Amino acid sequence: MLMITSFSNPRVAQAFVDYMQTQGVILTLQHHQQSDVWLADESQAERVRSELARFMENPGDPRYLAASWQSGQIDSGLHYRRFPLRAALRERGGPLTLLMSALCIVVFVMMNIIGDQTVMMWLAWPWDASVQFEVWRYFTHAIMHFSLVHIIFNLFWWWYLGGMVEKRLGTGKLVVITLISALLSGFVQHQLTGPWFGGLSGVVYALIGYAWLRGIRDPESQIALPNGLFIFTVVLMIAEWFGLTGFAIANGAHTAGMVIGLAMALVDTRNVRKRT
Repeated sequence: MLMITSFSNPRVAQAFVDYMQTQGVILTLQHHQQSDVWLADESQAERVRSELARFMENPGDPRYLAASWQSGQIDSGLHYRRFPLRAALRERGGPLTLLMSALCIVVFVMMNIIGDQTVMMWLAWPWDASVQFEVWRYFTHAIMHFSLVHIIFNLFWWWYLGGMVEKRLGTGKLVVITLISALLSGFVQHQLTGPWFGGLSGVVYALIGYAWLRGIRDPESQIALPNGLFIFTVVLMIAEWFGLTGFAIANGAHTAGMVIGLAMALVDTRNVRKRT
């Protein structure tokens, strides 16, 4: 047998081998640190090297991309790591991230089974003096959601940003951000519209503000949010105040959450800036 060449990328090597099979030439692959291409019939060496030169000029040519389908080979020897959804969630989120997500989902299911009003009577912000000492209400408004879009939007950003904070700064930091932003954003929204509101977005907007400013002032923390996403969020928040989004949105909670997140990032990075 004659070794023709080696590829650093095994998928590219397989594409060349599959293409040559469609041309009537059988090559074999051996995967080590490189992917070595071997030819059994040495009389075809010149032809194979000629085709190899053409292949290297444009490996992305459609005739090469289609060759694996035409060859029908499934025993390439290439194995790809499986990454199930459960592993992906754990990879990004810590205990609090996952627990809060589960709570929101359970409450959402309950609201759709027994009705929004029943669940709100249990969890909504205190509406009069008779329930003002039921302390959980000052926080549990955050786990109620009123539509599928509402909960998907909030849980995605909670998992993305909350998970980032929890993994890199610890569960304690995420607990503090969550409790403070839920309490204060809920208070502002209550002053504007009354007690009948819900959703994790006040906390989410706090995380957006926190992650953006923390990333600018303390890059070594590995907490960050791209400027474009932050600017988009601010523009969306302004549009909400003018009723341009077409949705019933807790503007007060969003704005309060954003301000709280920025303020907390400012406080947390004050000593970092002094050291540098």
